[in-house]
Amino acid sequence: MSLLNEYINKNLSVQEMEEELKRLILEYNRITKRYLFVYATTIEKQLPPQILSLDRSDADVIYDLLCDKTDVKHLDFYVETKGGNAEAVEEIVRFLRSRFETVNFVIAGEAKSAGTILVLSGDEIWMSETGSLGTIDAQMFIGRSPISAHDYIEWVNQKREEAQINGKLNPFDATMVAQITPGELVGVHNAYNYAKDLVKEWLPKYKFKNWTVTKTRGIPVTDDMRKTKADDIANELCNHTRWRSHGRPIKIEDLEKIGLEINRLENNPELAIIVQRIRIVTRLLFSNSTHYKLFATKDNKIFKSAAPINQQVVATQDTTKTDAIGREIKCPKCGKIHRLYAKFIPDLNIDEQIQKQGFKPFPKDAKLKCECGYEFDLLGLKNDIEMKIGRKIIFN
Repeated sequence: MSLLNEYINKNLSVQEMEEELKRLILEYNRITKRYLFVYATTIEKQLPPQILSLDRSDADVIYDLLCDKTDVKHLDFYVETKGGNAEAVEEIVRFLRSRFETVNFVIAGEAKSAGTILVLSGDEIWMSETGSLGTIDAQMFIGRSPISAHDYIEWVNQKREEAQINGKLNPFDATMVAQITPGELVGVHNAYNYAKDLVKEWLPKYKFKNWTVTKTRGIPVTDDMRKTKADDIANELCNHTRWRSHGRPIKIEDLEKIGLEINRLENNPELAIIVQRIRIVTRLLFSNSTHYKLFATKDNKIFKSAAPINQQVVATQDTTKTDAIGREIKCPKCGKIHRLYAKFIPDLNIDEQIQKQGFKPFPKDAKLKCECGYEFDLLGLKNDIEMKIGRKIIFN
């Protein structure tokens, strides 16, 4: 039986999956004699790219969970992310390197863009056959849309050449180019070079620090050789001519071809199964709850959640006079509509009237479980309602 089918057949609740994740982390620590930190972001949920990005707030959570681990010397960092902010990555790496003697990275899913930059700061990189890295040019947000810095620069250069050849641009391209500010263009170039500079700095300092003799000729390795190899790898990981797409998965074999040594998890079957279970459990947690990011160790766990909300049902224009407010929440797994209400005065008549309309009281613990097993974390919704109304929700 596949590991995925095994967990599906168990039909674990979200709480049970959280407990299973903790068990797996403890088992990983036992096998490796190291301390595992799990950072994962949903890959499948359709949420705004900004909240899924690896950002400064993530760096703050990582600091909070690891800052007191003074007895831990060796850290393994499991990461799954589509990318994010290179400045946040630099902040994370500075913190990790100030606290731990060695930092290894573990990849069983996707660690793209900024995630790849983070991984390349490791002493060792452990990957499974299902794992992949990505190109390292930064993802920029032009308006609300993400675009790779490389693609942005290439497009601008292409339009510049077209204008030189034809003496003008077509009206559509001319309109687009007119919206680009000099500051924006300089920022894109800086972001593109910044990512490469980080990799060029970290590879010789950490990944290549124990590279002392070349494999084929047995020649002593110099600092210049380490820097040259780091430059080559950084340039290759920015080479869109080679990879064709910012989102293309770069697998173990691809990385080895450009000179990056990878430790294959499959060479340690016991550890490989634990890591694959971690990958499956984190993804099931995301698919069965409103969680979209998780941070976990054997000691603590923190989730970031976002509940899909269809519409406001009961409200008045003057929120100071609002006695109750309703929300419809659609389950993304089975499609069922849950109708909830929150009240702001201790009046049982409100409960009776609104419940006749098919609404149920807002749960006191801000947790809602659908019949299909999907669990909503409604704490963000609760805070949003209280902020907009300006009063606390009252529970019977």
